[in-house]
Amino acid sequence: MRVAIAGGTGFIGSALTDRLLNRNDEVFIISRSGAREQTRRPGVTHVTWDELDTAPGLLEGIDAIINLAGESINQRWSVAAKHRVMDSRITAAARISKLMNSLEPKPPLVINASGISAYGISSNEIFDESSPMKVTDFLSEVVSNWEQAADAIPAERLVKLRVGVVLDKKDGAFPLMAMPYRLFGGGRIGSGKQWLSWIHLEDMIRLILFILDHEDISGPVNGSSPDPVSNDVFGRAIGKAMGRPHWFPVPAFVMKALFGEMSTLLLDGQRALPRKALDHGFVFRFPTVDSAMNDLVGGR
Repeated sequence: MRVAIAGGTGFIGSALTDRLLNRNDEVFIISRSGAREQTRRPGVTHVTWDELDTAPGLLEGIDAIINLAGESINQRWSVAAKHRVMDSRITAAARISKLMNSLEPKPPLVINASGISAYGISSNEIFDESSPMKVTDFLSEVVSNWEQAADAIPAERLVKLRVGVVLDKKDGAFPLMAMPYRLFGGGRIGSGKQWLSWIHLEDMIRLILFILDHEDISGPVNGSSPDPVSNDVFGRAIGKAMGRPHWFPVPAFVMKALFGEMSTLLLDGQRALPRKALDHGFVFRFPTVDSAMNDLVGGR
């Protein structure tokens, strides 16, 4: 299979590229102009958006495009930062749409990353792919606009992959989440009742490959584990796996003072289930928070 990845040098994209190469797929990494990665790897071709604007045929004959591009949300949400977060996602989807219109034949599949925030913030509802989208805060507004932009992509099969918090030992948010426990200072954040829809990086990559290989999957797909948990339960699982106490609560006002509006990432959440993946037979390697924590930080 020949797969193009926008955002292919990021956290998820790098791991996905490795897995695609391991199964002898061919990978095209699309980067911003001037941001082309210099390292050459067999099976990987690097192209820039500027090159594709003038020569879209560089991607002629590809089987799928995976769009993972977007400004990181892990920064203080100033007015400028919020604009970059929103604009980067809408622009990336628009570029994919323009590229698709330029390709003949068109690749049959586009997977466009999205977010679990599609369902808004809730402390008591349970969401799956049939649940309506709801704008309740900045992140849900971003996802709503993101998916509207993706809907313009002329793909025979368009998958909007609503990604939860992706957990990995070295990259992403998890190392920072686990740090207080390493220092014997872990505990619930705020009320501890807010939901966290998470997924192990291994399962995130496996799910993307599963979608590539199953032509009957389309539309929204929740990229999260079947075991969403509260912040308190999540923290207790980290402490249990590491052999550390879960005892030092951090009040909500402290998080708001430190991170401003971005504190919603830790103080609010939604309980989402991967109904479509499960209904199509996808089997999670790390289906529970305890199994994930044992792999990520558990003793050997």
